[in-house]
Amino acid sequence: MKTIFLVDDSATILLSIASILTKAGYAVEKAPNAEEALRKFQSGTKVDLLITDLNMPGMNGIELIREVRKLPDYKFMPILFLTTESQQSRKQEAKEAGATGWIVKPATADELLNTIKLVVR
Repeated sequence: MKTIFLVDDSATILLSIASILTKAGYAVEKAPNAEEALRKFQSGTKVDLLITDLNMPGMNGIELIREVRKLPDYKFMPILFLTTESQQSRKQEAKEAGATGWIVKPATADELLNTIKLVVR
């Protein structure tokens, strides 16, 4: 079973996406902010995919990706952004930080699952 790590400061988003992923057969880890997520990665939490929000209080999603990519176990793990922003400059910044792909909120369950299937092997 593949494990997906969700990071979003919206409890509603965390619950709804976790529900979609669990029903689709994935194990789910969650964090309400980037700092807590980074601590879990640093402590060795094993996951197959990170899905992170961009705009969060404190550390944002791009900063989280940069920090996670510094950890040897996560250099090549797929990372998806889930955000309301769709500006090309933000997408480029995320890609340079190490993001694999981008999902614009609100995403349907099918959009989410299809994108995950493309990046998780």
